[in-house]
Amino acid sequence: MLKQLKSALFLALQATWLSACAQHDIHNSKTFKQMNEQQHTSTAHTDTATFGAGCFWCTEAQFQQLKGVISVESGYAGGTVKNPTYKEVCTGTTGHAEVTNIVYDPSVISYDEMLAAFWMSHDPTQLNRQGNDVGTQYRSAIFYHNEEQHKKAEEYKQKLMDEKVFDKPVVTKIEPFTVFYKAEDYHQNYFNENGDQPYCQFVVRPKVEKFQKVFKDKLKK
Repeated sequence: MLKQLKSALFLALQATWLSACAQHDIHNSKTFKQMNEQQHTSTAHTDTATFGAGCFWCTEAQFQQLKGVISVESGYAGGTVKNPTYKEVCTGTTGHAEVTNIVYDPSVISYDEMLAAFWMSHDPTQLNRQGNDVGTQYRSAIFYHNEEQHKKAEEYKQKLMDEKVFDKPVVTKIEPFTVFYKAEDYHQNYFNENGDQPYCQFVVRPKVEKFQKVFKDKLKK
């Protein structure tokens, strides 16, 4: 049992190290600064962004930190099976990605800033995986809700590649949003309610702490 625990912790630490190495320069890039400094101009009360960035426990915990974010739900999108379960999605046969569905106030935070947070939150050069989480369900994906979101996502993805922010191509899929299936209750608010779990301690927490440092001026008090 102890051997298995040590192995699990080693894999978690390795995943964190690999992810950190891959994204360490993005917040210093011109493209990131352009996204992150884009002023919000919308007068709408709410808007929605849907992102796949590996394990939704990580992404949920990161986006919950941002001013203007009203709610974050973990779930599934981009597949072909109706009302999939976590167990089914984990087989990689339903076509779904683990995603976070984020309702935010666009008069406080712009979609451009949301995209900056998305690309900062994970390694968008890893195809169908994030660290040791492997499978199409962990793919990097943006599910756009309207043509403006589509245009911005494509534009910034191309700028990141043109600037050579990463040492490998950005493989983020940009797809139209169709339907979101909320994940089981035990997946919701996972990090806040299960922070002592090894995965939370060694994978989620380092990502959240780095996210907080980069977006320190945009965090909820």
